[in-house]
Amino acid sequence: MQIPGHIDPVPLPAKVTPRADGRVDLIGLSVSQIRDVLIAAGLEEKQGKLRSKQLFHWIYHRGINDFAIMTDMSKTLRPWLAERFVIGRPEIVEAHLSEDGTRKWLLRSADAQDYEMVFIPDEDRGTLCISSQVGCTLNCRFCHTGTMRLVRNLTPGEIVGQVMLARDALGEWPKGVMDFADDGETENTKEYNQAYKSDGRLLTNIVLMGMGEPLYNFENVRDAMKIVMDGDGLALSRRRITLSTSGVVPMIARAGAEINVNLAISLHAVNKETRDEIVPLNRKYSIEELLQACADYPGANNARRITFEYVMLKDKNDSDQDARELVNLLRNYDLPAKVNLIPFNPWPGSDYECSTPERIKSFSKIIFDAGISAPIRTPRGRDIMAACGQLKSASEKKSRAELDRLAEEKQAALG
Repeated sequence: MQIPGHIDPVPLPAKVTPRADGRVDLIGLSVSQIRDVLIAAGLEEKQGKLRSKQLFHWIYHRGINDFAIMTDMSKTLRPWLAERFVIGRPEIVEAHLSEDGTRKWLLRSADAQDYEMVFIPDEDRGTLCISSQVGCTLNCRFCHTGTMRLVRNLTPGEIVGQVMLARDALGEWPKGVMDFADDGETENTKEYNQAYKSDGRLLTNIVLMGMGEPLYNFENVRDAMKIVMDGDGLALSRRRITLSTSGVVPMIARAGAEINVNLAISLHAVNKETRDEIVPLNRKYSIEELLQACADYPGANNARRITFEYVMLKDKNDSDQDARELVNLLRNYDLPAKVNLIPFNPWPGSDYECSTPERIKSFSKIIFDAGISAPIRTPRGRDIMAACGQLKSASEKKSRAELDRLAEEKQAALG
C-alpha cells in the first residue's frame, strides 16, 4: 500500500528572522561565534576573545538574559552590548500540566512557527523531550506529529532555548560569584556576591524525541548539543542525552563521530512489510541496513546500550512471533540493546489501537527471557496530548488570531 507524504527530507533550511531593532540574538552561538560577532560589531580582538567566554558562561551556565546583571563586565561595556545584542528565549504560547506531573509547552519562534516540548518528572530523574523541527517529513502512521507537514528546521538557538526555558521554569540555574578576572570597572549584586554553587537539578536528562527527525537537521542539532554538553555551558553529560531516529542510516555514523550521545532507534516492526507501512522511511533504508549502522555506532556497549523503541499496535506488530523475531534480529547483529515497549497513545483520526495489557506483558516476557531488557513504558501526559507520538502543534487547532487574543488576555490578567 502506497503511503502519501515525503520520505526524504524537504530541503527547507532554517531561516533566522532579522530582528526589527537590528540586534543580534546570541542564543545558539558557540564561544567562537560570539567572539566573531563581537569583533564584527567593533570590539577589539583581545577583548572579543575574553568577553565571548564571559558571555558564554553567563548565557548558558547561568541562564542570564540581561547584560546589566553581568557583574564582571565594565559599566561602559554592558550598555554597549545591550544596544547591539539580545539574549532571547522562545515565546511560550501555552503551558499545560498533566495530572501525573508532566508539563507540555507550546512555543513560538520569531517567525511565528509553533513547536512543542515536554518535561517528564520521575522519582530518580527528570527528562526533557525536545523538538528538532517544526512538523515532520517522515509520515510514520502511528505518530500524530507525522500528520503535520514539515515547515522548517529549528535553529541551534531554538533547540538550546527549549532546555533553557525548562531550566527557567524549574528554577534551577546556579547562583554565586564567577572566577573570571576583569580588567575594567565592575560591581557585584547581593545575589551573585556569594559562594558559587549548583544545586541538585530536576532536569537530568534530554531526549531528542519531540517533533521532527533530528538526523534530518543534523548540523543544528549537533551545534545545539555541543552547547548543552559544554562544561562552561549547560554542562549536561553526553551520557544523559539520547538522540532518537527513525533510521536515517547514512547520518548515524556521523552522529556517532561528531556528538556521540546515546542512540535510540524507532524500530516498531521486525519485518519489511509491516515497517514499510508504519515507518515509510524503511522503504529507503532497510531494517538490515539500520541494524548494521547500530552495530557500528561508536561507544555502544552494555553500559551504553542502544535503545530500540517499539510502539505496541494491536494485531499489527504484537504477536509472540514478532517478539521472537525481534530477539533474533538483535542477536544476529550482536547489539547491546534495550527494548522500550510503548503502549500506543491514541490521537484523533488514528488507524490503530493499543495492544492489550496482557499481550504487551507476553511480548515483554519473551524478550526478557532471552536476556534482553524490555520494560513497558508507563504512558505519561496523555490527558494533555504530551505522550509519545501525540505531539502536534496546537496552532493547527486554533487560529493565529485566537492564539494572539489569548496571549493578550493573559498579559492583561498579569497586570
